[in-house]
Amino acid sequence: MTNNIIPFNKPYSTGNELSYISEVLSNNDSTGEGFYTNYCHQWFENEIGVGQALLTHSCTAALEMAAILMNIEPGDEVIMPSYTFVSSANAFVLRGGIPVFVDIRPDTLNIDERLIEDAITPRTRAIVAVHYAGVACEMDTIIDIAKRHSLTVVEDAAQGIMSTYKGRPLGSIGDFGCFSFHKTKNITSGEGGCLLVNNPNFQKRAEIIREKGTDRSQFLRGEVDKYTWCDLGSSYLPSEITAAMLWAQLEEAENITLKRLTLWDSYHKAFVNSKKIKVPSIPESCKHNAHIYYLLLENLQIRSEFIIKMKEKGIQCVFHYVPLHKSPAGMRYGKVYDELRVTDSIADRLIRLPLWPDISDVQNKYIIKTASEILKI
Repeated sequence: MTNNIIPFNKPYSTGNELSYISEVLSNNDSTGEGFYTNYCHQWFENEIGVGQALLTHSCTAALEMAAILMNIEPGDEVIMPSYTFVSSANAFVLRGGIPVFVDIRPDTLNIDERLIEDAITPRTRAIVAVHYAGVACEMDTIIDIAKRHSLTVVEDAAQGIMSTYKGRPLGSIGDFGCFSFHKTKNITSGEGGCLLVNNPNFQKRAEIIREKGTDRSQFLRGEVDKYTWCDLGSSYLPSEITAAMLWAQLEEAENITLKRLTLWDSYHKAFVNSKKIKVPSIPESCKHNAHIYYLLLENLQIRSEFIIKMKEKGIQCVFHYVPLHKSPAGMRYGKVYDELRVTDSIADRLIRLPLWPDISDVQNKYIIKTASEILKI
């Protein structure tokens, strides 16, 4: 087994990606907004239950569009966790906004909803709910706080496709939902993203911002006889090749999720009763998508040794985020509300195990056996 490296991630192929991409190329129409883009939009609008879905070239682009739609201005504050990917903050910093970092819960590793209200100031404009590992934030509380303080809620559901909160798909609960289809995600198009616009007040403008600030989409539908520059915007539209690959994945979304859940469950069964480590916690209100299976080890030294020993055995394991509040840009552009003790602790101790749909039963058992031997559990 040690001669064959088990990678941390390996993008899943349904078998239809190449044929769909070939169809796009044969039609000489790869620039975007073709029938595969429309298929994807319809899937999101029907399956997620939103008024408007717009494919983007990345989740970063979707978050940037949300910031523009909210008219974020210099000095505006946006509450979010520090334990997240840089795009969650960068999208607002680019508009002059200030990320306000709040600590996370020790169970789900999501933003601690109990701390949000005290972090609100007269400059606060929005709350970014990052659904870590595809497990939902406590959205009822977050939505309630947002309504009482007239704030916008952005769901950073980069990891959350096919997950739900109290039966509602992630991405459909806040004003905006943002998905990622990067090669590391459950559903992938290599790169790619989607903005879900749940608040109808933003929908017309969202389409314009995505098309470089023009009304080109209306022109293509025959609603105007020419298109022109109308608003702020940028080139957020993905190619039709990206949409074709994504459609092949969306067709198999339930099957892909089931394969991942089977592997996640095998890990959980093996590790959940250990007293030496902590494992993911899934609230009863949440249905997750098995995006990540992580272990929380005792300290940074043990984690570092674990990574080295697993690599020696042919298994690639990785840690996750360096907290944004500890990064050079985070210290320059953001600010911290209170102490982030849970964030700091989790960042030093979390390790992610390989999890992709085609891991074989033999590989799965080898990973579990090897990890258990190294950790002496």
